[in-house]
Amino acid sequence: MKNPVISGIGLWTPENTITNEELVTAYNAWANAFNTEHLDAIQAGDINAKPLSTAEFIEKASGIKRRFAYCKDGVLDISRMRPRIPARADHELSVQAEIALAAAHKALISANKSADQIDAVIVACSYTQRAYPAIAIEVQHELGIQGFGFDMQVACSSATFGLHRAYEMIKAGTAKAVLVINPELTSPQVNYCDRDSHFIFGDVAVATIIEDSSTCHSEHSYEILSTKAATVFSNNIRSNFGYTARVSDTDPFSLDALFHQNGRKVFKEVCPMAVEHILKHIEQHNLSVENVQRWWLHQANINMNHLITRKLLGRDASESEAPIVLNEYANTASAGSLIAFHQNHEDLNRNDFGLICSFGAGYSIGSLVIKKR
Repeated sequence: MKNPVISGIGLWTPENTITNEELVTAYNAWANAFNTEHLDAIQAGDINAKPLSTAEFIEKASGIKRRFAYCKDGVLDISRMRPRIPARADHELSVQAEIALAAAHKALISANKSADQIDAVIVACSYTQRAYPAIAIEVQHELGIQGFGFDMQVACSSATFGLHRAYEMIKAGTAKAVLVINPELTSPQVNYCDRDSHFIFGDVAVATIIEDSSTCHSEHSYEILSTKAATVFSNNIRSNFGYTARVSDTDPFSLDALFHQNGRKVFKEVCPMAVEHILKHIEQHNLSVENVQRWWLHQANINMNHLITRKLLGRDASESEAPIVLNEYANTASAGSLIAFHQNHEDLNRNDFGLICSFGAGYSIGSLVIKKR
């Protein structure tokens, strides 16, 4: 019987970081310039003045202190307010494949595997920079993997849903080892002119290797006991960017094409959904919350994480029980729970239980119950 395990994980971060202070300085300068330019319309009540922000507001609202940025150039330029990432020719390696490969190489080292031992590549992330050819197939080609690859998108649940597919492939015997990569290049979809969302996201790439326990030779590995997924349609987190803008004669770069959300409704609706999902999942294994040593949760907002763990445990969770990486990485879309896992998994003991969970737009939620080998 096939027994899927997590055998390796790799994390890549850009060289550039942007602090809250840097972001706020640029945003406030842009907002003041906007308000000055549109003073008459603002005074007439035709448009609203742009509110100013502070680094303290950002940290209190989200727990974020800084974020990584693939390209810092342009983000802090008040005449641009978006990263400046040059286009690459078709024959050049794409940006997402570049960062995916960086994480993949680290995952292979972690798993003590070579690329020729991988059968499938899944690139699972919130956005891919093109429709086709798949970024996963480009990565597969660059690594020299003889097998297959495909892209998938489930917003901030992409990482766990990708791991679900890898788990199922190992169980079914359609692959012996699967490389799941989450190259979250989020900055191009951020509206840096919106006070309530310009600080949320950071760029990063995570790669995870799932294989059968019989071929696992890594120092730290986790048996995947089961997976669980759920989706419920909601418009409260949305990004409308798409190719049909060409035929609907709408602006493909309008604000509604960027990330936007109703944060209060998301908080109110997703938190109880996550708690219920997690409890039902661990109950499948006759586990109570006291039996679970670590919770690697989606890193969207520190207040959401604190509320969810408080509802689960009946008390505040310690940093060891539910690690937080938001302060350094910000919201990295689907990669957050796996960054928390990457940074906080080697210290657990054999037979300790843990749960990886991500949740996001859709609404979508995915989890894995795992046990240290």
